[in-house]
Amino acid sequence: MVHKPIKSVAVIGAGISGVSAGAHLLRQGFEVVVFERSDVAGGVWKFDPRTGREPESSPTLYPSPPSSLKTQKSTDGFPNHRQHNKTAEDVLLDHAPPGPCYAGLRNNIPTPVMRSTLLRWPKGTPDHVTHNEIESYIQALARETGTHAVTLYNTRVEEAVKNPETGTWQVKSRTLAHKSEKEEASLGEISFHDKDWTFDAVIVAAGHYHVPLVPAIPGLAEWKRKFPSRVMHSKNYRFPEAFKDQNVFLIGAGVSSLDIAKELEHTAHKTYQSSRGGLFDLDKALLPSNSERVPGLLAFKLDEGKGFDEEEEHGSLDNTAPIPGTIHLTDGRVLSNIHQVIVASGYQTTYPFLKGLESDTLPVEEADGEIVITADKCVTHNLHKDIFYIPDPTLAFVGVPYYTSTFSMFDFQAEVVARVYAGLAKLPSRSDMEGEYAARKAKGDKGKAFHSLIRNQVSYMDEILEWVNEDLKEGANQEKRMKGVDEEWYRGYEQFKEKSRRLIPVDSSQIQQPIASRYYDGDEGGAQK
Repeated sequence: MVHKPIKSVAVIGAGISGVSAGAHLLRQGFEVVVFERSDVAGGVWKFDPRTGREPESSPTLYPSPPSSLKTQKSTDGFPNHRQHNKTAEDVLLDHAPPGPCYAGLRNNIPTPVMRSTLLRWPKGTPDHVTHNEIESYIQALARETGTHAVTLYNTRVEEAVKNPETGTWQVKSRTLAHKSEKEEASLGEISFHDKDWTFDAVIVAAGHYHVPLVPAIPGLAEWKRKFPSRVMHSKNYRFPEAFKDQNVFLIGAGVSSLDIAKELEHTAHKTYQSSRGGLFDLDKALLPSNSERVPGLLAFKLDEGKGFDEEEEHGSLDNTAPIPGTIHLTDGRVLSNIHQVIVASGYQTTYPFLKGLESDTLPVEEADGEIVITADKCVTHNLHKDIFYIPDPTLAFVGVPYYTSTFSMFDFQAEVVARVYAGLAKLPSRSDMEGEYAARKAKGDKGKAFHSLIRNQVSYMDEILEWVNEDLKEGANQEKRMKGVDEEWYRGYEQFKEKSRRLIPVDSSQIQQPIASRYYDGDEGGAQK
């Protein structure tokens, strides 16, 4: 399937996926350029006290923006209407929006099973560490493997398009530069350098956690419009102290929601966590003492004539006053006296630089054999093993799966890509890959479940190892066989699953806990992103 020899590869992103991809490609002798829009490697583990742009406080933009505004989106996926009055901070936020890392974030996957095959954690590293230590690990991996030296920081990819005539990828990048080293640059001290590149292959390692997903709940947009500082996405959560003595309503019951609830245990007065009962919602038994699980939402309603002018664009409230309104739940219950709403409903998967391969309007059910992202912004279509773009494997993805031991899994995927591009492993025929993919779709998994490895991470790796090593079974070729994770990893993974199982209530209907639970022996670390 990969017809012409591959010599040069672009890697988009310098989180753990991109750094791993760059490292394994360099080991195989490729010319590599890694593009990272932030100023350091680390991905979601880089803590930035700034918060990114929220959707505009308008019912047409909150929930998530519609496709008609696609051309107006900034790089965080939200429309930017301040084109004529932009400040230096606006420009910086547009170029590289802060990630979702909050001050107390720690890993939930133990470090022994959260590592690259190319770098062990320092001796004595605890199972659960801070985001600072994890960011440092990624940066050490980048330095020691040579990936740091081939990474262009402050550089984002604007476009990556295959040229059918030359068989190469045309990549357009934009690099931000400061004319001074001052912490706060003025608009005149910021400049951009655009460049066109040509590569034989492209690896997308951009991650999941960039564009917030905001659900369409009646009245939520009105709450956001009237009191914009009181409704936020979890991507902009940073410190629990901001919610002292408040009543907080969390939308969603996944990892981020549980993390925030745990952080607010000794700060907030009361936390409500709304769950629709999805299979990937974490069990309510894991919630802290001041939190309560409530059912799904019907609507948000504002009271009339209580503390704000209905004609005002933005209402103003005393910092200690609750939002003058009520939250209506599917069981008939009505909540009031809520100070803050945090939308912890996840993120949209989007690769806006893949021109022609992403659609804001095509329903997921109508995905054809070429599209990568449809309007659902969740499933990444037409990938072999969640890695290779079936119509053209010179486009590959590292980091697509959910609910997995991310560092180890993405390192594994990165080595697979490097080996295929180096000719050490051969992809099946396009028709065979299409047949396997069609059979997978026929199973009926929807949304994140389609990419979930929660129940089959080991079998996934074993199956790929058998394929990758198929032609390296005899003689001297055995030394070239891909080894994958080591026995220490397998032992640690089994211990982790067993420890997790002890936390699951026997009557739980959820399926995520064996891979996503994070509360071990009173540990109060945060969740892995």
